[in-house]
Amino acid sequence: MGNNASLDHRITEIKELACLLDSSIIDAGSADTIKVTLRDKVERLHTEHYSITAPNPDKPKSRWQTSYKTEDGKRHNIKASTKEALLDQLIKLYSGQLNFDKLTFYSLYKEWLEYKTKITESRNTIKRHEQHYKKYFKTSKLHNMKLKDIDKLTLEVEFNRIVKDFNLTRKEWYNARSIVNGMFDYALDRKYINNNPLDRVKVTVRYRPVKKKKSSTQVYNSDEYSQITRYLDFMFATTGDPAFLACRFNFMVGLRVGELVALKWEDIEDSKLWVYREEIRDQYENKYYIVNHVKTADGRVISLIPQALEILKEVPRTSDFIFAREGTRITSRQIEYVLKKYAERNGLATKSTHKMRKTCASRMHNADVPIDTIRQQLGHSTTAMTWEYIYDPLAPEETYNRMSQAF
Repeated sequence: MGNNASLDHRITEIKELACLLDSSIIDAGSADTIKVTLRDKVERLHTEHYSITAPNPDKPKSRWQTSYKTEDGKRHNIKASTKEALLDQLIKLYSGQLNFDKLTFYSLYKEWLEYKTKITESRNTIKRHEQHYKKYFKTSKLHNMKLKDIDKLTLEVEFNRIVKDFNLTRKEWYNARSIVNGMFDYALDRKYINNNPLDRVKVTVRYRPVKKKKSSTQVYNSDEYSQITRYLDFMFATTGDPAFLACRFNFMVGLRVGELVALKWEDIEDSKLWVYREEIRDQYENKYYIVNHVKTADGRVISLIPQALEILKEVPRTSDFIFAREGTRITSRQIEYVLKKYAERNGLATKSTHKMRKTCASRMHNADVPIDTIRQQLGHSTTAMTWEYIYDPLAPEETYNRMSQAF
């Protein structure tokens, strides 16, 4: 079967007619007319590449038959007692229904996961998909169901049951559902299905509410921020280690730590920073490597404030990477180590590298920077995600004073 535009158009016509034939909006007379048209279109298309053989009159058990090749080059035979029955099977083949009839939810998942493995650089992502499927869907009634039997109502009942039985938060469910979203998008692309029932599925049970964490554990407040920036400046002046400057810089730009340590000098243009590369940790081999993509699909461009540009002027250029020690790129583990040692020396609980990102977002919000600007700076797809990064960045007495002034 060719791949030219004309062929694609003809197959699309067959799919649309087959979908219409399966619907309940046409009467019997119209259905008969559509079926005749479909058989004619399929016969003309199929016989351009394969022959259709009539039964041999000398062989009583002989039947109508033809063949076709799949994408892997394997030849398959189709047989039927009448020519009409044979053409009906070909209609299923060209409309994608032949594969669809045999496909189960689980076999689609396996096929989709194999495809994802080929196009995804992170093995950690594949591992998470496997864990989520095993936890939420392997025990579901969906697991062994044929895809043709799964409709909007079936998905809706199961999705609501899973959220309820596992007492999931909204975020936990969205992570689990992303597997099914990927599976059905793949099924559409493979022409296994003609429409996606997920588009209309709703979860109506209540998600487990998430208690927002205390600001004191999520951001460096104004007193802590002053203290750690003095520490970072002192340590860089004493040691010349650019890892301390990297932390100072990140408090002002709010990058993911993997993005921070993957920055190159070529990514800076005037007062703009192009973010489209990140460091990935392979959990299997415990190795760190750079990939030319970030969580935000197309990367992003962020603004560098004057203070951030001044910090970059202090960074010694020993590598294509901005933050490097004697030509060797600094890793995210070294950034984590800086924050850990700071906490230990000051008798404080260690705050993760992600808290720099939240501190940056919270300080911008406290300075009345519009939430959508903060969203773009952080690389979030929605402001709802950005709001989860906003905490009170003031010291307790400052917050109290502002509350008093408000009245």
